[in-house]
Amino acid sequence: MKALYTTSATALAGRNGQVSTDDKKVDLQLSYPKEMGGSGEFTNPEQLFASGYAACFSNAILHVAGQTKVAIKAAPTTATVGIGANDNGGFALTVALAVELDLDQAEAEQLVKTAHQVCPYSNAVRGNIDVKLTVNGQAI
Repeated sequence: MKALYTTSATALAGRNGQVSTDDKKVDLQLSYPKEMGGSGEFTNPEQLFASGYAACFSNAILHVAGQTKVAIKAAPTTATVGIGANDNGGFALTVALAVELDLDQAEAEQLVKTAHQVCPYSNAVRGNIDVKLTVNGQAI
């Protein structure tokens, strides 16, 4: 694969530190969420992952819609990311993507299924994280 864009980010002290991108457009303090014994004062990696996945998946829907001549201007997507212990003594993530589209349900579901094959985040986690998809409140 030839990369169309490359970026990098550096974390200084894990979950209770600071993270910034090479261009400093992202420069954030991090803290453990309260649910994991932290202060919850700052953002955390799961929130950053959820933000990136939601934006990328929404764009994948718009991309597929454009290619298939489906007339939509927005693809509101909420990514819910969870973290918990796995069976191997480590940690794992859960992901649920909830999409709202002003389309016929069958057409909306097909669009989202195709976007799930196109989205680089979906392709990156496929086979490792079971991503739950809903469209207009209906599981697919």
